[in-house]
Amino acid sequence: MPLFPTRPLRIQPYFGHRSRSWLVLSARALRVADVKFEKQTGIAAIGTMLGQFISHEVEGVEVSLVVEGDDGPLLECKARSDSEGFVHFDVPLSPEWDLPKHPTWEVAQLRWDTNNGAQQVDAHVLVPGTDGRLAVISDIDDTIIETGITGGIRSAAKNWKRVFAQMPDQRTIVPGADTFYNALGQRDSPDGRKLAKEHMAATKRPFFYVSSSPWNLFSYLVAFQRMRGLPLGPIKLRDWGLNRQTFGKSSHGSHKTDAIAQILEMYPDMKFALIGDDTQGDFPAFAHVVERFPKQIAAVFMRTVSTEGFTPEEEASIGIIRESGIPLWMGEDYATGLDFLRANGFTPSGETQQIVKAVDRVDDNVEGAESDPASDTIPQG
Repeated sequence: MPLFPTRPLRIQPYFGHRSRSWLVLSARALRVADVKFEKQTGIAAIGTMLGQFISHEVEGVEVSLVVEGDDGPLLECKARSDSEGFVHFDVPLSPEWDLPKHPTWEVAQLRWDTNNGAQQVDAHVLVPGTDGRLAVISDIDDTIIETGITGGIRSAAKNWKRVFAQMPDQRTIVPGADTFYNALGQRDSPDGRKLAKEHMAATKRPFFYVSSSPWNLFSYLVAFQRMRGLPLGPIKLRDWGLNRQTFGKSSHGSHKTDAIAQILEMYPDMKFALIGDDTQGDFPAFAHVVERFPKQIAAVFMRTVSTEGFTPEEEASIGIIRESGIPLWMGEDYATGLDFLRANGFTPSGETQQIVKAVDRVDDNVEGAESDPASDTIPQG
């Protein structure tokens, strides 16, 4: 039972995504006040963050997912929240829906009833376009946002302030992450079904994020990404507890392996660049993915920040990735990622368009296909 039953019942939508034949979207039924991550410090900030971690879930809420078309609903289905408040929609699309030319954020609605009447909230669904072949799957913690949690529970305790007392605007972005990620380039999406609001314009290449952070931090992480100008995309998070299962590298890796596999299976015709770090089981996770989906992985970028050295499992994972022939970059900061490109025969000048071309050519070289290297790049000028 919720601790505060008088608080309004809200449905928190998470970013969804779809292909031609499938739509995936999750949400959560909560009794919680609407939170805006304003500039706060001290006790106020701690109170706001504790409010994110102490979730008040509501079980048994019937939620409708509706996608409107020009002549009425294109899709309408219902689901009930589970014991943790989660509502999951995993919906086949029949007949298949066309994809837009460019990646697009489409808008669906989530609808539910309360004592105050019918309620509705927009839910955003990312749709890859037909004009590109490359997408990105990225970790979050210590890949785009610094946590300092690189040594298990003791390290987490030492860096508690970052996690429990800092607003998104106070958190530190990993140096160079914004430039590196936006090197893929942004482009507005002029077509598609009902488009998302202007500030949800999709990047040229779709981004997906896979993290072991808790679902409670979804809004916090999105706020951080917006403030730092990072590409937005569906975020695959997980249930979280203050225990070894939460902070252990093996549990991180297992969650990420499963989440990445689900994305790849949903888009079998696309290739993906994987970006992660060596603090939370990314090496084994990425190696498992490389073994299972070798033709779908264009490159692996790994930020090395741990001071503990590689474990035998991580060393074996590095070997698996290298033996696959998939380009692997390992470095302490994203600026040295340019050295990785040069080592593979590329000499980008540092301009984002040049980096995009180089990454695309990595894609072409991995597949060994004869194609126009400029067919999936941002034009110069």
